[in-house]
Amino acid sequence: MAEPYPGRQEDPEYAPLAGGAEPGERHRPAKAIFLAGLAVLLVVGVTIGFATHESPDSCTELNSSRLAPFREGGEGLRRPVPSEAVVELAPRGVKEGVSAKSNRIFAGAGVRGFPWNNSMLSWQRTAFHFQPEKNWMNDPNGPMYYKGWYHFFYQYNPGAAVWGNIVWGHAVSEDLIHWLHLPLAMVADQWYDINGVWSGSATVLPNGRVVMLYTGSSNESMQLQNLAYPANLSDPFLLDWVKHPGNPVLAPPPCVDKQDFRDPTTAWYTSGGKWRFAIGSKINNTGVSFVYETDDFENYQLLPGLLHAVPGTGMWECVDFFPVSDDGLDTSVNGPGVKHVMKMSLDEDRNDYYAIGTYDEEANTWVPDKPEIDVGIGIRYDYGLFYASKTFYDQNKRRRILWGWITESDSEAADVLKGWASLQGIPRTVVLDTKTGSNLLQWPVEEVESLRLSSKEFDRVVVKPGTVAPLHVGTATQMDIVAEFELDKQAIEATPEADAEYVCSTGGGASRRGALGPFGLLVLADDDLSEQTPVYFYVVKGSNGTLQTSICTDQSRSSVATDVNKQVYGSFIPVLEGEKLSLRILVDHSIVETFAQGGRSCITARVYPTKAIYGAARVFLFNNATEANVKASIKIWQMNSAFIRPYNPQ
Repeated sequence: MAEPYPGRQEDPEYAPLAGGAEPGERHRPAKAIFLAGLAVLLVVGVTIGFATHESPDSCTELNSSRLAPFREGGEGLRRPVPSEAVVELAPRGVKEGVSAKSNRIFAGAGVRGFPWNNSMLSWQRTAFHFQPEKNWMNDPNGPMYYKGWYHFFYQYNPGAAVWGNIVWGHAVSEDLIHWLHLPLAMVADQWYDINGVWSGSATVLPNGRVVMLYTGSSNESMQLQNLAYPANLSDPFLLDWVKHPGNPVLAPPPCVDKQDFRDPTTAWYTSGGKWRFAIGSKINNTGVSFVYETDDFENYQLLPGLLHAVPGTGMWECVDFFPVSDDGLDTSVNGPGVKHVMKMSLDEDRNDYYAIGTYDEEANTWVPDKPEIDVGIGIRYDYGLFYASKTFYDQNKRRRILWGWITESDSEAADVLKGWASLQGIPRTVVLDTKTGSNLLQWPVEEVESLRLSSKEFDRVVVKPGTVAPLHVGTATQMDIVAEFELDKQAIEATPEADAEYVCSTGGGASRRGALGPFGLLVLADDDLSEQTPVYFYVVKGSNGTLQTSICTDQSRSSVATDVNKQVYGSFIPVLEGEKLSLRILVDHSIVETFAQGGRSCITARVYPTKAIYGAARVFLFNNATEANVKASIKIWQMNSAFIRPYNPQ
């Protein structure tokens, strides 16, 4: 396995912004002068969109050559655009050149509003998940660990609880749980980002320097890549940020639409002594990732070919690319046997997909281990609400941590009433599932356990078919639940084989009964179960006698409100021989996060009950199978609130 930075620690030419001088004070090479001149031309004539007057024929030829390596044998893997992605009224963000930033179901639709009151809306605010003090938040940006502090930046609207006027919010924490809000890191104040300081990534260099590459939406709504860096590296809070005077450093490559070029990744260091990073885009309806190379983060070269492309997946947002093992790896680790994760956020359905494969640095390509579950057509990080995610390598604890944006699934009108929208999922560690080889294991960071208070255990409880049993744990609004389930073996053997499968989204939810499911837990339920959110397993005995297991979260009866989504989320989950069915559920007011089989599959839901709130929230154990008893062992902790405080310059 190659070292991340062989021989570079002592190289005086390594630091691109060395000596504390502003970049403008350094001698600029010819290429940098050219880029600066290009920036001036942009201001004068940005309407030409960096175009070099390519003819349609020349673009067809160029894009055809770019996609040629991904055509052979790939026609059968094209991803159909899901029907739910087709809408009549474009939600916020679409015309501006990003994915939808408002609820597609309720955007502009004539939905009957629910008479929310302040008590209900106040309950929805979480206690131990990160969110701003008020207003709108979306993508996580530039997470990193620096001088004893975890830094978290995020897309933020400082003026309203809806998407728009995007700048970078900023917060720091010593443990990823308790946070200190800081002043805005970057605002939209330059022609190249005046329409939005959009997503980007941090790269912490071996000499301690920090560079931030981000996408700006220009005065002509062109997506341009820009460089920023801390004004004072001795400040552990990194309060002040400087935008590089040579911005923008990158414009869309030839024959790529000006609104299809965004979200640079963290850079990785190559064996050739240069840095590379990827940017998402699309060519026609093929999602692609370009790779750029640099040795100073001011001058860049577009490498030939594409890192990867998948026909039919559309625009790739928030691409992430990193090595993975059964432990955390620095982003630059590569070598024989090292697997890499390719992840993208799919603009057309607002889900995050990943696949595991092999990175060839010399060829500048990544190849999936299993093309049938390639990125965009296979496995997702999360089968609920989880988008625009971003990982970073935590050098403090030698682990990779995943952040993800959890949007609302109520109406925009309700968000405006409560004065905020969106939150971040609990930070998750990410490792390779060495048992399957195809999955990642995602798990809440260990620091979450510091919030655990009193607990109750229910050991080997036998739950008969058609049973709902209350679990008396007191208030059930903030909980950490760990559970294991065993199906009765005799019932499994007696169940006839069937040529059938269960799909969570169309399977009828927890009310549809089968021989071997559903069974699990009802969270955020009231006493008479008029509101309930089942988290459950559903097992089907296939035609060859094998068991096929799904993990689902059913929102269909989660609220009596009329203006909230009531979908059933979930997926098939591999359960290997000898494994018990296992769950961990984090309940924090209006968010329910489920981690099944050690994090092999995850589901995040937003839930908006009107009755099952405050002291009226309950949790139940249930078995709605028709044939099988279920044996359950459960431990439930009450959870404390995190200390998330405002910034005080004093």
